[in-house]
Amino acid sequence: MAETFPSLHGRNLNKQNITVPDDYSEKNLIVFAAFQQWHQPDVDHSIALLEQNNMQQSYHIIEVPVIQKSTWFRQLRLDTIMRAGIRAPHIRQRTVTVYLDKANFCKQLNIANDNSIHWFVIAHSDKQILLRGEGKLTPEDISQIQKL
Repeated sequence: MAETFPSLHGRNLNKQNITVPDDYSEKNLIVFAAFQQWHQPDVDHSIALLEQNNMQQSYHIIEVPVIQKSTWFRQLRLDTIMRAGIRAPHIRQRTVTVYLDKANFCKQLNIANDNSIHWFVIAHSDKQILLRGEGKLTPEDISQIQKL
């Protein structure tokens, strides 16, 4: 049986409520789950590689900072810091922050640890995970995604 990506409720940096992957239709979705601030260069590298291969034409591409649920004030503070650091509207639109039980999230997706980014290609029709990986994308990963 195929693995289904769980519904995650968050907000993008444009302050819009988003449910991942449910709110993305018409095209399959590529999600980069990042757990630590120092994961950002790997996310940026991977998205740049997808864009160099014009994958944004065929896929929705988003990054999802996965953060342990905390107080409302702390979440507001972190959201404000992220918005201040990211000025580009298209990057704010594609960055959907989720505050949740990180251990449960990792368990649901069979993620052994949060030491690196994890990426998922998700079918828009049934939310099934078509392909997944860990760490920044490689040219071989791009080739596998293009074959889907």
